[in-house]
Amino acid sequence: MKPPICVTNTCVTNWKQTGSFRIAVLLLAIAPLWLMLAVANTSAQAQTPNAVPNAAVTPSPGDWTQFLRDNMQRWNPYETVLNVNNVGNLQLKWKFDLGSMAGQFSSPAVANGVVYVGSSDNDSVYAVNASTGAKLWSFTTGGSVYSSPAVANGVVYFGAYDFAVTNQGYMYALNASTGAKLWAFGAGGNENNNYSEWSSPVVANGVVYVGNLGTGTDDVVYAVNASTGAKLWSYTAPGPVQVTSSPAVANGVVYIGSPTANSGGANDTLYALNTSTGALLWSFTPVFQYPLQYQIPLSSPAVANGVVYISSNDSEDETYDYVYALNGATGALLWSSNIPANPESSPAVANGVVYVGAGDGLYALNADTGVRLWSYDTGSGVISSPAVANGVVYIGSGNGDVYALNASTGAKLWSYAFGSPAEFGVESSPAVVDGVLYVTSGVSLYAFGLGAADTADLYLRIQPTPTTVHQGDLLTYAFPVWDLGPANAVHEVLTTHVPEGTTLDYVRISGTPGLGTCTTPPYEGTGEIVCHENSAMAPNTTWTVRLVVKVTAPSGTVITENATVTEDTPDPNLANNAATVSMTVQ
Repeated sequence: MKPPICVTNTCVTNWKQTGSFRIAVLLLAIAPLWLMLAVANTSAQAQTPNAVPNAAVTPSPGDWTQFLRDNMQRWNPYETVLNVNNVGNLQLKWKFDLGSMAGQFSSPAVANGVVYVGSSDNDSVYAVNASTGAKLWSFTTGGSVYSSPAVANGVVYFGAYDFAVTNQGYMYALNASTGAKLWAFGAGGNENNNYSEWSSPVVANGVVYVGNLGTGTDDVVYAVNASTGAKLWSYTAPGPVQVTSSPAVANGVVYIGSPTANSGGANDTLYALNTSTGALLWSFTPVFQYPLQYQIPLSSPAVANGVVYISSNDSEDETYDYVYALNGATGALLWSSNIPANPESSPAVANGVVYVGAGDGLYALNADTGVRLWSYDTGSGVISSPAVANGVVYIGSGNGDVYALNASTGAKLWSYAFGSPAEFGVESSPAVVDGVLYVTSGVSLYAFGLGAADTADLYLRIQPTPTTVHQGDLLTYAFPVWDLGPANAVHEVLTTHVPEGTTLDYVRISGTPGLGTCTTPPYEGTGEIVCHENSAMAPNTTWTVRLVVKVTAPSGTVITENATVTEDTPDPNLANNAATVSMTVQ
């Protein structure tokens, strides 16, 4: 926050609103990745060449802090910039190289203006400035990082398999601002098994949950104290197990899929466990007519409205490829929907629709019935998991393209070709935060945003008159909103209130044609005021709302007024979209 500017008894402060082929291919897709556990010493080092934004600050609700997001649905309901009308204008903002080996599986996490992502080539996790793509710090482990990072309370959690050091997998906790190691936790390993880092961690209520792919143990999932790395509990199933999916945590339950290694699919099961104790609540095992080693556990579950969604993949007989919906409390099967194209990605759920990638593209299903609503053929297999935000679904494809589709109809709105599918197939999963699409492909992390010509920078101020007031006086607040351009600002909305210690006299609007309408409290009332500009404001023009109130507070009272302004047009600089003013009654 900038320091206030004070004149006589008036102080004005502006503040800123900020804002993841079978085994080797199948396993990776599900986008999440893994870790293992018990405190260990490693030779990893953090490099911190640049200053980092304040990563310890609580992330914005619109941030994408872990693979499934905090809502366990891969849906960002807070995205307001990108939409079906402007996503076609996405342009490459920057790219950040993750090594020289094609095939990056770690999916990005975004928190407090920083992108965190792992590299399967450089054996590292990187922190990158979300605005510029500049490297902030990196942390090097003893092996490839396929795991997707999770960020919570100023800490980054991820998994890596340190085959070069100790032949076992670890879950690391790093300081999100500096990359310094806080702790590492491991649970054995197998020198013939280098997949033990595939599952991605989930953080909830001070606990980190992660799946276990190591064939040397029967533990399906671990619960670890997020602050200390101490093991809280683990769940053991008939094994040995190989967990490639990532957990979902909702309503006091951990959901995770697990196959039994070389079981022929007999024990491929989705487990529901108590988050506090690890006790088994229920399990679901599909009946496969054509058993294979890997089926349901390739997909990470999504949870929405008390329902768990997960896909299965037979990969030989498409008759048995399904998406399942289960009662989250009981495990009862609600519906199953056949997708004869090897659904391998993790579902995303948004606005009553389930989106899942398959061998020929993306499918949209009714979340209540499983009825297919639409499908989009990408011309190649989709193991990347969908991301949904503001009416748009984003997906990567094995053909080396990333797509933005209309979430309601499946119509293509935008796509970007990274290059040769053999080198640039998109195997990680996208994240969408504050008008920017982040995704890895080939050897790089990419960021796409709207071009400057498609944005309108709004600039809000509050101007009180007079600057000295007494009880009984009328006080006028002017809220001029400037459009600094370069595009027209469409449908601006100013939100303010009758400040405490005053009552409403009247509200007026002046400025561009169309003026607007305001919803206000009654005369001499108090409460919120919302004003809508009914048209569009051209660059370098002003739209002004004037609020007149009567001061009722006695001498010595501090009266504070604040306001925010939004628009349908993307705004590249939200620092100017809010203001606060305070004055003392004389």
